[in-house]
Amino acid sequence: MKWAAARALALVVPVQAGLRFQCSTLTIQRLDPVVQPGANPSSHVHHIVGGNAFNASMTGDVAERATCTTCEMSEDFSNYWTATLYFKHQNGSYHRVPVIPVNPGNLDGYAGTQGGLTVYYTQRDLTRDTIAQNPVKTFPPGFRMTVGSPTTTGGAHVGLRYQCLSAGGGRGPETPNFPTSPCAGGIFVTQHFPACWDGKNLDSPDHQSHMYNSIQYDGFLPAAPCPASHPVRMPQVTFETVWDTSKFNSMWPSGGANPYVWSFEGVNGPGNHADYMFGWKGDSLQRAMNKSECFYDGCGSITKQQMSVANQCKIPDMVGEVTDGCTS
Repeated sequence: MKWAAARALALVVPVQAGLRFQCSTLTIQRLDPVVQPGANPSSHVHHIVGGNAFNASMTGDVAERATCTTCEMSEDFSNYWTATLYFKHQNGSYHRVPVIPVNPGNLDGYAGTQGGLTVYYTQRDLTRDTIAQNPVKTFPPGFRMTVGSPTTTGGAHVGLRYQCLSAGGGRGPETPNFPTSPCAGGIFVTQHFPACWDGKNLDSPDHQSHMYNSIQYDGFLPAAPCPASHPVRMPQVTFETVWDTSKFNSMWPSGGANPYVWSFEGVNGPGNHADYMFGWKGDSLQRAMNKSECFYDGCGSITKQQMSVANQCKIPDMVGEVTDGCTS
């Protein structure tokens, strides 16, 4: 298949374009300021990383209110979040699956990420950019978007995929649904966001219509040109998360169906989804996106911090409920 070949190519060609960095877990709570602003609690539990301005309601310039971030890029006070994965025991109880850092981690040796996820901002794909001909405009303050939907049960959204990891960290093929057998190294989940903006709206009623997805295949592939309705090319944002399912492998029912569910009781892999709230300080992200053929950290255009510093960024428990261990 085309996407499989392209994905393999992306892993062997030297990567030179875009940003890639890790963020530690900020909190795990039932809050969603994009889809359910003001609701405490929201409908399901989320795994959240990024700036400490995260709250049940978030409007305006997030970067102006945040004072720290769990991301390596110290000027990035954005928030990134996904649903949380649970193992469903045969007695009907649930156990939250822990998150471990994506391997390889931060490419400059800034080790120490705690849980979290890896974030990408790409101008075109991972091997090159075309910003001389097609400049990339970064998001304005107050911008937010989602990709995917927990209510999806049919065909999967392109760019939302699962991979089964081996004990050594090797990645299996990308699939639109949960693995059908235990994964020794965990479940690797990817969410690619759309990258064409209407140039007007910071949000839309469904949190997606102000963006247009011109991606045709999975992986870090060049997106098709933006349409006239959404003419502004933005960075493509991507999340990668590793859910450490290793301690549950022996509990997988023999011959049984997949026992993993998303926190919205999602047993269908196509319900995979993610939320993004822009919060970069000033023009820091634009500076990085203006750097041509430059991978990882904007060639020094962005200030970084040790992950030991990032890990000190905390927010209080605003919901007050148990999200770990066995719950019913």
